[in-house]
Amino acid sequence: MSTKEVKAAPASAAAAQSVGDQGTEDAVTLRTMGFGAMAGVGTTWVEVLSDMGSEVLSFVADRIKEDVKTQHEILHCKDVGELQRIQAEFIQTAMDQYATETGKLVEMSQKLLRAPATGKDGSQ
Repeated sequence: MSTKEVKAAPASAAAAQSVGDQGTEDAVTLRTMGFGAMAGVGTTWVEVLSDMGSEVLSFVADRIKEDVKTQHEILHCKDVGELQRIQAEFIQTAMDQYATETGKLVEMSQKLLRAPATGKDGSQ
């Protein structure tokens, strides 16, 4: 190994240490500028988003159950009048469930938008 290669290694290590120190200093600077509060907001947001995800999955499961029930009724209906009643009930039920679910999700979204200033339940 030449003398130049041996001398280059410490300079390279010093440069890497300098870059690492700069990264740490940048992180500390961001935290002191107010980004430290983001950790608390993140937790609340994750909780509310998780609740919203659970709500949507529950809704989808309920709708699938309703679809299966309706298909079962259609397969066992005896005349066109009964088929029309089954289809009308299905559409009405779907519209009611979608309207209710939309209201729930809007309410949950409002909690999400309030999350930075308040707790998960909207309290200060």
